[in-house]
Amino acid sequence: MSSATGLPEGVAAAPVPVAEAGTPAWQRLLLVAGGVILALAPLWLLESFHLFQLTMAVIMALAVLGLNIVTGYNGQISLGHGAFFAVGAYCTAILMSHFDWSFWWTLPVSAAVCATVGFGIGFPALRLAGHYLALTTFALAVAVPQLLKHKAVEDWTGGVQGLFLVKPDPPAFLPVTPDQWIYLVVVSIAAVLFFLTWNLIRGRIGRALMATRDHPTAAEAMGMDIASLKTKAFAVSALVTGIAGSLSAVAIEFVAPDSFTIFVSITLFVGMVAGGVASILGSLFGGLFVLFVPNIAESISKAAPGVIYGIILIGLLFVMPDGFAGLLRRLTARLRRGGTS
Repeated sequence: MSSATGLPEGVAAAPVPVAEAGTPAWQRLLLVAGGVILALAPLWLLESFHLFQLTMAVIMALAVLGLNIVTGYNGQISLGHGAFFAVGAYCTAILMSHFDWSFWWTLPVSAAVCATVGFGIGFPALRLAGHYLALTTFALAVAVPQLLKHKAVEDWTGGVQGLFLVKPDPPAFLPVTPDQWIYLVVVSIAAVLFFLTWNLIRGRIGRALMATRDHPTAAEAMGMDIASLKTKAFAVSALVTGIAGSLSAVAIEFVAPDSFTIFVSITLFVGMVAGGVASILGSLFGGLFVLFVPNIAESISKAAPGVIYGIILIGLLFVMPDGFAGLLRRLTARLRRGGTS
């Protein structure tokens, strides 16, 4: 058995989908070029505040991606990813404010700390499943903000007052503002992590994760190391969400325990469902949903924005039960059938 993937030796990697294999290289390059243009266009089209909102949407999409790895692809329900988001944010904030570290150096430390915490949390997942695991991770999300306020660590965390940060200045050779520079940094890091996750999911490890989600008994009978896969899934998931937390801390320039309540975990879960469970592209839609839809709801009714938000969410689940990504898949399939008929 391969200790790295949990799969028996000789099991082939996930095959490339037919549509992807048949896509000409020039079309792939065109899609990549279009994506780059679409990502860079807001630098010149959006004002500072709207660019900040889009930056936060990309950060939330990255956090939703982390949740999707463990819940969507591995089937472990987590309501505690707001805790990993908080740990990543505070790792960066503490290193920058107390030790005067560069933001760039805080990222690998934050990723390592969050992966370690996620790996530790993954051990209870070996004995818990379903709503029992959901309640365990829920308890983690409730406990972390209280721990950050505790007197034993308030000298480091700033207690209820939190910590203030300063955005890194853009390089002298780039004619961009600090807000534009943070947007470029966030989009670049998110693009790398989305690509790495896509590569992970479509390979042997991704097949193993989905096998343990759908048919755990059969997967174990085939020789897969279920325990290793579950704990590693939690570690990778926490790493991605923790990096999103680090980016959030720098983008907002402030962290406080009350910024990471259980509502953050619920928001990430909503984003995953609205965007599409077990969908990498759906994570991007989910980030846009959880950031912009509440603003839309508030613009419709300032007296009861929560009611409007709930109506929008229920309507979305009724029309798109498998999220934005599922709707996109159905539309694409229909267009292909129409083109071949």
